[in-house]
Amino acid sequence: MTDIPAAPLDPAGVEPALRPFGASHTLPAAAYLDPAVLAWERRHLFAGAWTCLGRLDELAEGCTHRAVTAGDVGVLLTFQGTEQGGGVRAFANVCRHRGHELLADGEAVDRPSAVCPYHGWAYRLDGSLATAPHMAGTEAFDPGALGLVELPLATWHGWLLVNAGHAAPHIAAYTGALDGLLRPYHIETLRLGARHDYQVRANWKVIVENYQECYHCPLIHPELCRVSPPTSGDNWVLPGAWVGGTMDLREHAETMSFDGTGPGTFIDGAPRRTILYVALFPNLLVSAHPDYVMTHRLTPVAPDRTDIECSWYFPHADIDTAYAVDFWDLTNRQDWAACESVQRGLSSPHYVPGPSRTTRTRCTSGSHSSRAPTSTRSAR
Repeated sequence: MTDIPAAPLDPAGVEPALRPFGASHTLPAAAYLDPAVLAWERRHLFAGAWTCLGRLDELAEGCTHRAVTAGDVGVLLTFQGTEQGGGVRAFANVCRHRGHELLADGEAVDRPSAVCPYHGWAYRLDGSLATAPHMAGTEAFDPGALGLVELPLATWHGWLLVNAGHAAPHIAAYTGALDGLLRPYHIETLRLGARHDYQVRANWKVIVENYQECYHCPLIHPELCRVSPPTSGDNWVLPGAWVGGTMDLREHAETMSFDGTGPGTFIDGAPRRTILYVALFPNLLVSAHPDYVMTHRLTPVAPDRTDIECSWYFPHADIDTAYAVDFWDLTNRQDWAACESVQRGLSSPHYVPGPSRTTRTRCTSGSHSSRAPTSTRSAR
């Protein structure tokens, strides 16, 4: 694995955040405010780990090529039809001639090859160089050696995860035990029921930390507390680059909604009395319910701004999703307001890292060798 430079933070300021819960403190303010820290994270965590790009079926719809960004690295996805053997691959979105991007970020096309708009070099779906105008006869020109740089890509429970930077652990080691915990929800078979896009004026780590604790729930989320006790559940200590745990439903509740009921269909085989809340680093939050799965996909834009794509997935397309969507839209907005207030507080000259609280943890066998070192507060 390529040597990774240390984050541009004072080690003495970070050390208290690495202590055991009960003795640890939150990160220093610079971790949430300094543009240099975010630049390091985008290159070495978001590009250098396994970042979620979205759902495979959505990214592949109606196109053969799609340009996306993982951290600060441009990625070109190619989708081959059944006549070419099917499959999806990822390449660096960089022409091998002068480095021009083949497609602009977010752009998608439906054609046999990706053509560089600078000098017309064209690349097949497998990344190989198809044409290079006026290069024939050029000394030492070898088309076979000038294909696009391929990047590791994985399809995981219906999502595409890419490793666009230095070599990350193998995807199986990276997701670890989380793969088995999510399997009962059959997420790859669920259908998108609704999606909301949010722009939150807070650092992405503030949002992840808020998501992974319910210490704030009694004051911030009265609606949530009516259907799920804020002190319920356990945390998992299992292998993988993720944190998370469960919370329980109250006796009268069947799901997370304003009254604990809904018109949805239970997911066959999914736990009926608990909600699973997990964060797969760096950017995918998964909330799995008995009858739907909600995800938050985070994109850091600035030290104090994060774009969030929130999606709700259901077993069937004909379900009235409002019972879940309206409940969580309110809960989301309560969280975003709290996170934005925290971000403003972090900017105060009087901010001092505060203590974490001791949590109840269900310890199981396994190590944390591939856990990402970014979250400093307790899991739910």
